[in-house]
Amino acid sequence: MPSPSADAFAALARSSPWRWSTLRFTVSWPGDPWRTAAVRAWLRRPDALRVETLDGALLQAGRDTRLTVATDPAPVLRADGLVAERPWGLWLDDPMFQNYFWVAMLDPAELADPGLDATPGEPPLLLDAVTEVEHAGRPAWEAVVRTTPEYEPRCGCCSLLRSPDVDRAEYEDDAAHLLAAYPERHRVRLDVRTGVCVFTEALGGEISGRGHDLRIEAVDEPMADALFVEPRRPLFGRRGRRPGPPRPGLA
Repeated sequence: MPSPSADAFAALARSSPWRWSTLRFTVSWPGDPWRTAAVRAWLRRPDALRVETLDGALLQAGRDTRLTVATDPAPVLRADGLVAERPWGLWLDDPMFQNYFWVAMLDPAELADPGLDATPGEPPLLLDAVTEVEHAGRPAWEAVVRTTPEYEPRCGCCSLLRSPDVDRAEYEDDAAHLLAAYPERHRVRLDVRTGVCVFTEALGGEISGRGHDLRIEAVDEPMADALFVEPRRPLFGRRGRRPGPPRPGLA
């Protein structure tokens, strides 16, 4: 791997679809009043996802066969093996849990490249120094970043980083969805092996301290099909008998 730099950080952020095939992890959202419970997930690309509470209660299991394997066309690679340019128009979303924040943290390309209507040459983020750190016992790169008007998230209502430009584009002047004071910066970490965004933290503003904390437990371990099958619901009533038609006169 190269030494961490702004260019290498962006290349790593756009590389996730080509750096792993299965991932087991936990994720929590510290300080977020809308998502208080951590979960554990098993994800097998391109289409399979299982999510449980930390004590083992099933929340979601299944496969989304609409999703696409990220194999062809191939990306343009840098000399260090990271992605310099992603294939145009290739659908790379991972299976979703709840909203597109989930998709973005697993494939954080929005941290690397501006939107289609961006000013040429303008980046989506301005980065302070990129440093090597550990996250959950794994090598990671950390940067403190500021969003620019060119930052375009996967979905405006659930971006990795809160931005006044994104919120105004999404909600216009609806005060219920705008912050009185936005973060001055965000702390962001990418897992070096996978390119997954494993940590965000708002620095300053009304939501200071909020973000997410993803802790990888295994990469590229085998995952059987049975893991992604949702248990069938029972067909019988509480007393073990199949409900019959109503009796004559009682319909």
